[in-house]
Amino acid sequence: MTTAITQTDFSDLTLVNRGKVRDLYDLGDTLLLVATDRISAYDVVMEEPIPHKGAVLTSLSLFWFDLLSDIVPHHLISANPDDYPDVCAPYKQELQGRSMLVKKAEPLPVECIVRGYISGSFWKAYQQDTTVCGFALPQGMQESDKFPQVLFTPSTKAEQGLHDENISVAQMEDLVGKDTTAKVAEISVKLYEKAADYARSKGIIIADTKFELGMYDGELMLIDEVLTPDSSRFWPLDDYAIGRGQSSFDKQFLRDYLSTLDWNKQPPAPQLPADILEKTGARYLEALEKITGKGL
Repeated sequence: MTTAITQTDFSDLTLVNRGKVRDLYDLGDTLLLVATDRISAYDVVMEEPIPHKGAVLTSLSLFWFDLLSDIVPHHLISANPDDYPDVCAPYKQELQGRSMLVKKAEPLPVECIVRGYISGSFWKAYQQDTTVCGFALPQGMQESDKFPQVLFTPSTKAEQGLHDENISVAQMEDLVGKDTTAKVAEISVKLYEKAADYARSKGIIIADTKFELGMYDGELMLIDEVLTPDSSRFWPLDDYAIGRGQSSFDKQFLRDYLSTLDWNKQPPAPQLPADILEKTGARYLEALEKITGKGL
């Protein structure tokens, strides 16, 4: 698995979506999720891949699905290509280590974002107004401060190339109903709290993360990827300090590099130097090793 994969083209399978990172194939009763080595920043997919990234995302998701399965069911059937339908057999080599056969859930029309610390867009918004997304936050918070309580802050799902928009819990209730919103918020916070406690014991602060939930047979289900460096802010505990941005195990390193360029954050993406690709990949691998205790 040394060759980076930027795109899959499995001619015998039905491609239904090519996201920023994942290629999704419809197998009839099930779906095949393939994590490529693409990386995006500011909702723009970079031209160059990050070697092993898809395998890291898949390994981390498998770990978290198992750890968090007592809170909510998940969509994973198998990550072993030997278990996949026969039509997948010709692509076994590409699928090994970077794919999941999953149940066909109906995704909710919102992103389930949970925040334990103030950072990123929330920090920027707080500097303008201490009420953010309907939450009246304490005065005097500093960058990277821990919130008094974990916040559930949903957002819309944007088409590729567009930005997700933060919405209030009341706006989410208009989209999916009060009962579903309450259940989703409760599940999302429980998932975050259990994962954050575990990660902290391994030297990582999960500042915030994004979950995807869907409906399957009338029940809520955890879907897509879970608590990866693509969907979360991972900070090293031993370097954490309030009042500044944090070093990270996620793609914030890439964002920080891109912010030094004269680039308008619109396609086409700038060319990335080899050392930036290498260092970004190393951070992903380090996150996997710290959290799971093993590499690829």
